[in-house]
Amino acid sequence: MAKLDPQIAAHLEWIGFVRPTGLVVSAPALVRAGAILDRRDTEGQQLLCACVQERTFHQKEGPVPYISDFRTFASSAMGWSFSPKAYAGTPESPIPTELEVALPEYGDVLRPDYAVRELEPQNGCAWQLLVRVLEPNEDFDTIGDRKDGLEASEHSRLDRLLRQTRAPAGVLFNGRALRLISAPYGESSGWIDFRVADMAQTAGRPISTALRLLLGQSRLLSLPRAQRLAALLHDSRKFQNEVSERLAEQVLHALYELLRGLQSAHDASGGELLRKPLTEHPDEVYRALLTVILRLVFLLYAEERDMLPEDETFLQHYSLAGLHERLREDAALFPDTMDLRYGAWAQVLVLFRMIHDGAEAGSTRLPRRHGVLFDPDRFPFLEGRNAGGARQIHERIEPPLLPDGTIYRALEKLLVLDGERISYRALDVEQIGSVYETMMGFRLETATGRSVAIKAQKKRGAPTAVDLEALLREPPTKRDKWIQDRADRKITDSVKKALVAGTSVEDLHAGLLPVIDLAATPDLVPKGAMVLQPSEERRRSGSHYTPRELTEPIVRTTLEPVLARLRGSDGQPLRPAQILDLKICDPAMGSGAFLVEACRQLGDALVEAWHAHGEVPTIPPDEDEVIFARRLVAQRCLYGVDRNPVAVDLAKVSLWLVTLARDHALTFLDHALRHGDSLVGLTRRQIEALQWEPTGAVVKGLNVREHVDRVFELRERIREADEKISDWTLRDLWDEAWFELSKVRLFGDLVLAAFFQGDKPRDRERKRAEYATAILKGDAERHREWLNEWRTADKPLVPFHWEIEFPEAFERENAGFDAVVGNPPFLAGRSISSTYSNEYLDFLKADIDESAGQADLVAYFFRRAFQLIREHGAIGLLATNTVAQGDTRLVGLTALTKLGAIIYAATKRIQWPGSATVIASAVHLTKGEYSGTPMLDAQPVDRISAFLLSKGPDGNPTELGANRVICF
Repeated sequence: MAKLDPQIAAHLEWIGFVRPTGLVVSAPALVRAGAILDRRDTEGQQLLCACVQERTFHQKEGPVPYISDFRTFASSAMGWSFSPKAYAGTPESPIPTELEVALPEYGDVLRPDYAVRELEPQNGCAWQLLVRVLEPNEDFDTIGDRKDGLEASEHSRLDRLLRQTRAPAGVLFNGRALRLISAPYGESSGWIDFRVADMAQTAGRPISTALRLLLGQSRLLSLPRAQRLAALLHDSRKFQNEVSERLAEQVLHALYELLRGLQSAHDASGGELLRKPLTEHPDEVYRALLTVILRLVFLLYAEERDMLPEDETFLQHYSLAGLHERLREDAALFPDTMDLRYGAWAQVLVLFRMIHDGAEAGSTRLPRRHGVLFDPDRFPFLEGRNAGGARQIHERIEPPLLPDGTIYRALEKLLVLDGERISYRALDVEQIGSVYETMMGFRLETATGRSVAIKAQKKRGAPTAVDLEALLREPPTKRDKWIQDRADRKITDSVKKALVAGTSVEDLHAGLLPVIDLAATPDLVPKGAMVLQPSEERRRSGSHYTPRELTEPIVRTTLEPVLARLRGSDGQPLRPAQILDLKICDPAMGSGAFLVEACRQLGDALVEAWHAHGEVPTIPPDEDEVIFARRLVAQRCLYGVDRNPVAVDLAKVSLWLVTLARDHALTFLDHALRHGDSLVGLTRRQIEALQWEPTGAVVKGLNVREHVDRVFELRERIREADEKISDWTLRDLWDEAWFELSKVRLFGDLVLAAFFQGDKPRDRERKRAEYATAILKGDAERHREWLNEWRTADKPLVPFHWEIEFPEAFERENAGFDAVVGNPPFLAGRSISSTYSNEYLDFLKADIDESAGQADLVAYFFRRAFQLIREHGAIGLLATNTVAQGDTRLVGLTALTKLGAIIYAATKRIQWPGSATVIASAVHLTKGEYSGTPMLDAQPVDRISAFLLSKGPDGNPTELGANRVICF
């Protein structure tokens, strides 16, 4: 293991003691900024202690240390001069109006008590730190008994003030503790509590020194700009983004470790463990491995967020952190036998069962967290059981023989980076989502010969397994091209020379070493062993996720006109029922980054509405108002679809993390997050007509309406279910709804299958008539099996019929979603056919008028989104920056403006965070009137055209007929 820099280690020690919530500062960023911790700083601690008194606030706790006057403390211990040039909040320099945020709907004004200027502002707020001083008995996080004004905790009030003034940091001070809040605009807040009682102790000297390092006057005002507080907080975020990127790579390596471990267990069983899944559904093994990684990351996040038991029994014998420490000790003592001993996997399985079923013994108590993530019957072979039968209580099982070395190496990849323990507590849910997305886009195959994995050419790409025995059979001079065709990897001259000279598999293996991904294949993979093979799209484009600095403003801007319309012209506070009636959808949800952000923003709006109308519900003891509100929003307001079934699992986990409560089951989301192709589907009317044409006559006797009405009732019972309804009850309701809809879904799937099975309109119509006849004769069920196989083919057909799948959105007055947000895939028009199929592009053209073959796939997502929103609904999508150019504009924005869409906000060029080459655009549209001021690149304009310009037409210029004879 790499040796840790002692200066970084010193910061990690005090950071570990204060246990920040979210990200505030990172140890490497502190060291880079010259913030070196001096453990001998007795003078600084003495200055702090000179401000400390003792006082009894509660009879139960006795006298406690506190500081009675913030200004005296800041002057003495942190060196603040309070000069009018740099500080506000003094008689000489009062708080300016620019730092006051009026809340007329609550009759309240948010303002700081003190503020520190940014002496040399650059593209940001002129203030770097806002301070609120509270009474000693006021808690940071408790909502006080306010008689008027915004009812929110002091932390929430300051956080809102920071957001609206765009100041990057704030301080809450109540004499007993100082809370430093980092609140970069558009990202999650993080905070550290510096408790006076801790800093006053000798052992707490590193904490008091750290406080002075962060908030001393030199850090705020006089050090070089790159070393000041704002830069330090910004650099800490950048470093954490680097951590999440590198963690994503390590998590993929952990997936490969588990694959090799499962292969070892399969071999130890004589080929019986995975015989059935490998024969029937090999991708089930990949999904199982992915699920294990999801479970492990979920548990590591929960452990660090104090969501799991903290008693000694659990920590030592069940927690992943405890298991990792024991395996690390074993690896140090017995490194040569780690792959010859077993037992760790059995402990992991026990923990998975405890999370799913719940457990209670002594001081250890775990609630039941039913759901697909930890369901032991979903992948029974992970426990060594046969598929098809549910587990039996007290059933004895023989766990597969995954070596302890496999579990140790996998946990090491998940927990340690450069010798430093990874803090999941400091990772945003979106950053964890980026980790998940690295594992998407694979298929599980068995090697056709001895194989190795070739490194990806692109960053965040995926290695491709190649058969060296097949390579050996190729003419020597063509071997480099053979590799390049399969792995999209250029071969250097030295490797090419070795390939030409190779006469055996061993020679080829040695020659390819510079381009072999040793994390995926440290050794030759034998024939018949399992390998992970990336899809063509995954191999070429790599994995991408949308960071919060993009999702936050896009979701906020999308919701603004929707919420403004609900408030009305007089700006009345929203009612809770209005918020919970909203329906927000992401049609290409990936790992759920946009849904997570929508959950946060609507959750905050719901808490505000509760207090505005005096309707605060009873909050369960293991939750706070924010988590309770988010759980309600996730259950009732959020919808997502993705054509990759793995993405559906990832999005569920992301929403579970952002709604996680210590003693509650995971929020039921199966009804809202769905697998399917958002661009391929029929309306209810088209299904009733058994036609893909929009105007066909309804066929009698199908009873589509009756089935959909029943599904609507069942889904409403799921959405309105209270806390007492068990997961099993919700699952039964969902199973009943699924069965009720299965026949109607089959009708629509068969109609679309007819389209995709024909090359020409006549062939398609003949097939459609054939299937329509089968449906009318009651003979549709015999087609179900091959349709299901088509869903899992290399180029699958996974229709999604929006109106019947989400009837609560489309069977209401003014049908449709209130908002559609997301980052749909970018795919150039000429690549759509090769990536999906010719028939796929034909369907897009047939389904959407004014289509053109060169339009990017994102244009079709804009068209679909506009179909999905209701009148006065809004769209906010990230798109390729060609969205306002050529065929993509004609099919997308130009066509939508003709249909009545209004572009009310747009950013033409967004450089993707962490990438110098990816440039995107953000476009917001509404259906119907828009009373606000359009904003183009954050500047007010009169209108925004389809070219994303403030002037000019939406379509192409009209050709002058008179000029045809003189122009060429």
